[in-house]
Formats: sequence, structure tokens, C-alpha cells
Amino acid sequence: MNIVYFSGIVDIQNLKPRTGSDTYRIGDSDDLVVMENLGTIPLGSVCLQDHGLLIFCTEGRAQFEYDGNVIQLQKNDFFLYMAHSTVGNILTSSDFNCQQIWFTRDELWNIEIYNLVSLADMSLLKLHPVVHLTDDDIKLCDTYFQLLCSRMKSSTSALTTYIVRSLLGTMMLELLSIMRRSSEQAARQGRQEGVNSSIHKKRIIDNFMRLVEESDGRIRRVDEFANKLNITPKYLSTILKEVMNRRPSTYILLYTLKAIERRLRFTDMTMQEIANDLKFPNASFFGKYCKEHLGMTPLEYRNKYHAGK
Repeated sequence: MNIVYFSGIVDIQNLKPRTGSDTYRIGDSDDLVVMENLGTIPLGSVCLQDHGLLIFCTEGRAQFEYDGNVIQLQKNDFFLYMAHSTVGNILTSSDFNCQQIWFTRDELWNIEIYNLVSLADMSLLKLHPVVHLTDDDIKLCDTYFQLLCSRMKSSTSALTTYIVRSLLGTMMLELLSIMRRSSEQAARQGRQEGVNSSIHKKRIIDNFMRLVEESDGRIRRVDEFANKLNITPKYLSTILKEVMNRRPSTYILLYTLKAIERRLRFTDMTMQEIANDLKFPNASFFGKYCKEHLGMTPLEYRNKYHAGK
């Protein structure tokens, strides 16, 4: 089978979902975009800042680097791209094709799945981003995908947006269940083969993830988590970088923002009350933190969300 190599010395790109044939969105928004066919393959390296991406390989093969790890896709493979990860050195067969679903973090909140995904799940998805689907999995996923496309094509009802989000949320839960099953099978196989050299590191990562999740945004210093784990901050950073290709601060920030967004979206807590609850020095510091990491003040974020309801 012929392989086509896409490369080039170019800056890392931040792509946006395309428009045109076989591409569906609700209105003009890029928050949720479904593509029935691959379209153009980008040159060079790509790092999506705003979107996560679900990819279903429907034909052919592909190979690429994903945050420094080599990923191989073949027909009936499912791949989850997590925002801020870098993809490069793309190799594809001449017949490669795939279906794609692009989604923003805001859309994950809208479909009410963000609260259901734990850091343990996120570490699982980072470690095992590719799953080979069984025949039953393929039938199930294709049913959801076709329903999603159908509803987005005929967006005449005032309830279409809610129907689409409900479909996508259920589909994502099905995919998460499939990925958990696949990971458990791989873990059992590893134990049977006596592969235990990384058990200690994995246990540290699991405990770190648990502590970050339990802190609910109230602890934001790497050294505090390292102390709880009885290891040095440097060792914690080394393990996370080696196994997950991420810094501890990345996961701490992710869950801090998740805690902030949940309070701004779903409670009537004042800014001072949220700052106190999350152990910020004061409301002013909390506001600057939101401005830096969310791109807007807490009040602007809350008003934007409620204005869109």
C-alpha cells in the first residue's frame, strides 16, 4: 500500500475546523463541528488550542507523532486528540479516510459531560488514546455518528441544539466505557506477562491524580502535592513528564479552572465567596487568575454563560 508523507519545516499551527462539504455545525459556531470525511491533511506540526478531537479511522492507515509518541491508526481504530497536544510527522496510506468530531471545552460543559470525567479518566485517555473497536463497537458508534449528522443537517427545530448535545454526550460516555474496557484488558495482559517495572510510577501518578481531584482547585502548588506523596517536586515532575508527557502544573491548572467554571456556571456564589472557597488570597487575586487563564474576569465569564442560556 502506498504511503504518503506530509512534512515540512513550518511553525506549529493552530487549526480551526473547516467549512464546506460533509461538514456540519450548529449555526456559525465552531464549538461543535462534525466531519464525515477527512478533507485536507495539514503540513508540519499542529497543536489545537481550542478543540479536542474524536477521530474514527474508516479506511487505510496513518502514523504520526502525538506529543512525542508514535501513534498508528488503522481501519476501525478510534483516536482521541486532547487539546494543547502536538501532532506532527504525519504518514498516511493513499486510501486513508476518517470521520471527525471537533469540540471545545465550553461544549463539554454544555453537553454536561465535563463533570462526569475524572482526572483518572483523563490520564487513561492520555496513556491510551487509540482503541481498536470491535464489530459491535463500530455498529454502535456509527449509529450515533449518523444520528448526529442527520440532526445537524436538519437543524429546523428549536430543540435541535439540545438534541445534538444529548446525542454527543451519550456517544462520549459510550466511548469512555469502551476505552476503560480496553485499558483494563491491557492491564490484565500486562500483569499476566509479568510487566511490572512501571507499577511504582503508575501508582504515584494515580495517587497524584486522586489528590488533585479531591482538592477541587483548593491546592495549586506542585510541592504541596509532592509532600502529600512523600516525594520531591522534581521526582513528581519527572514521572509525569516521562509517563504522561505533561507537567504536574498542567493537571493542577486544569482542575482549578474546572472548579472555578463550575462555581461560576452553576452556583450563585459571589466572587469573594468563590475566592475564599478556593483559598485565593483575595477577590482581586482571583480575578487576575481568571483573566490570565480564562481570558476574562469572573464576572465576564458568568455573564457570558448566562447570556447564552
